[in-house]
Amino acid sequence: MTIIILFGIGLFAVFALAGLGLDQAVVRVGQELEVSHPELSEELLLINFEQREGVQRNAAWQSFAARANFESARSFVAMLIQTDRFGTPIAKSLGAFSDALRTQRRQKAEERAAKTTIKLVPPLVFCIFPAMGVVVVGPAIIALRDFFAHFMKG
Repeated sequence: MTIIILFGIGLFAVFALAGLGLDQAVVRVGQELEVSHPELSEELLLINFEQREGVQRNAAWQSFAARANFESARSFVAMLIQTDRFGTPIAKSLGAFSDALRTQRRQKAEERAAKTTIKLVPPLVFCIFPAMGVVVVGPAIIALRDFFAHFMKG
């Protein structure tokens, strides 16, 4: 789901740089993601509907974070609320947030890659090393057998 949020943040940044406000960007991203990611599209359009009903923007975003219930969504909503509170440009905030999210994903991938070496030890010990032993030691055993067989005859 993080990759979908990252994609959505990229769309938010594009629309914000194009001059749309946050509310219009939410609607536009919701419409753009309707085919590829219907769940996220539905959630974004629900945020828009809640705001139309009179729910404050921060409350609508916080309810989105509660429904989504994963860390990237909660931090995204916290960033949006801070941006709204302090009046910083949304496009810069979205760019910085997406960079941080990309870095976080890269670090998790590197962590998983580091764990694979430990996970490869049992297959190496039980599958590859015995086969290599047969290939390396097998001809030597056959040569010793032939040598001793010839030595015992003579």
